[in-house]
Amino acid sequence: MKRLLLAAALALALPVQAAIPPAPDRREGDGPYPQLILRGVTLINGTGAPAYGPVDIVIEGNRIAEVRSVGSPGAPIDPARRPKLAEGGHEIDLSGHYVMPGIVDMHGHIGGRDQGTPAEYVYKLWLGHGITSVRDPGCGNGIDWCVSEMRRSERNQITAPRIFPYAFFGQGRARPMLRPEEAREWVRDMKRRGALGMKCFGYRPDILEAAFDELRKQGMGSACHHAQLDVSRVNVLTTARWGLTTMEHWYGLPEALFDRQTVQDYPADYNYMNEQHRFHQAGRLWAQAAEKGSDKYEAVIKELLALDLTIDPTFNIYQATRDLMRARRAEWHDDYTLPALWDFFRPNRDSHGSFFFDWGSEEETAWKDNYRRWMAFVNDYKNRGGRVTVGSDSGYIYKTYGFGTIEEMELLREAGFHPLEVLRAATLNGAQALGAADRIGSIEPGKLADLVILDENPLANLKVLYGTGHIRLGQDGQPTRVGGVKYTVKDGIVYDARELLADVRRMVAEEKAKRGIATLPQPGTAGDGAER
Repeated sequence: MKRLLLAAALALALPVQAAIPPAPDRREGDGPYPQLILRGVTLINGTGAPAYGPVDIVIEGNRIAEVRSVGSPGAPIDPARRPKLAEGGHEIDLSGHYVMPGIVDMHGHIGGRDQGTPAEYVYKLWLGHGITSVRDPGCGNGIDWCVSEMRRSERNQITAPRIFPYAFFGQGRARPMLRPEEAREWVRDMKRRGALGMKCFGYRPDILEAAFDELRKQGMGSACHHAQLDVSRVNVLTTARWGLTTMEHWYGLPEALFDRQTVQDYPADYNYMNEQHRFHQAGRLWAQAAEKGSDKYEAVIKELLALDLTIDPTFNIYQATRDLMRARRAEWHDDYTLPALWDFFRPNRDSHGSFFFDWGSEEETAWKDNYRRWMAFVNDYKNRGGRVTVGSDSGYIYKTYGFGTIEEMELLREAGFHPLEVLRAATLNGAQALGAADRIGSIEPGKLADLVILDENPLANLKVLYGTGHIRLGQDGQPTRVGGVKYTVKDGIVYDARELLADVRRMVAEEKAKRGIATLPQPGTAGDGAER
């Protein structure tokens, strides 16, 4: 994957990467039912509205048919007010439970050979965390593979979220693009093959502009990680003017905010291919941008708002830069991180995102300041009406699939979002950015039945969405685990989220047993590397 990313950024011919095996045929899930009624839930509908209940949610096949209020909290429910169960229908008593829309992860790579992560492992971690839709920004397993998985998921032949495949710019070509018309031809070819959009890193401006123009004509979406090798010519203002749908991470935004310089303040010995150099200096980039309230800041934020750009910040993927030990020691690694993925995470000059060659207190301090400035911009953008979404980019930098998505929601909360704004970012905003809000993103009659069911209130504590749950001290004075998603409903099919996560734990345990290890070795300790 690293070679793929760098090739795109360097505008070289993209190499062919061996794809991971596709997911096995679906063995999990019940339904869809002719009629399914979820009884007595408290509803968080994803629009920003406050929670309300009890309600009964009626699902017919794979669509929400009705959301009916059936009483007042704490009062007995009059059976006469409730929707009637049809012959052949199915109902679940969910009194005391909370229901929210399925989560939309806008930046979810479907594993890869480098990480050693099978599709089944990734999909079950996502569904086990209530993630029912995922945009794969780049389709590192190949566009045909990704489109095939999208279609299999649409038919519910696999246990997987909905997949929205975006191809890396230039993917599938044997040679670099030299003329704008080649970019247009490539976009048309990607659409014919089933891609829904493009992800770029940068390119020669006239060629990239032609690609954006063709994407608009074809009704396709776009995402951009404005890599340093091209950002001095094409930053987020440039691509937003061309019609960019979503900016990924934050690259390209500080550069658009420069008012005392035109390029990043690189030291003389900087080498982009050295990832410690790259991320060391990236942590000092927001400090070079115009301050909040300045003329430059106001001009940039107002133009991006007017252009309806969506920001997909992926705060979580850089968390290790400001607290490496926290990311490396996250409790879910023990049971949910495959040994091969752990190998990929360990410091390594060739694995993308494994740049902790000598990561110390100076780097972490710089990144903490970077986050403060970055989060302030994103929160300001949201407060002024801008769309912000949830994307995880897991599979890199000590981030495990599913868990990283929930962490991203926690980080939006840290940035200043109200919990209702966090859930809207994770649901309806993502659906809008994908052009799919007519089908997914909120719990309303007529929409597809993608829902998350919990026995805890996520508005009170987002940690209850983690598959590892949340620690709470009981009345008996003993700590207990509460939360975790109970059921994930995708397309009217009810999945036992806890059983999906149990499958993942079995996968991890089996791989450990093959290696003869009980725990994942910490980098630099006895046993690290001995199993490989």
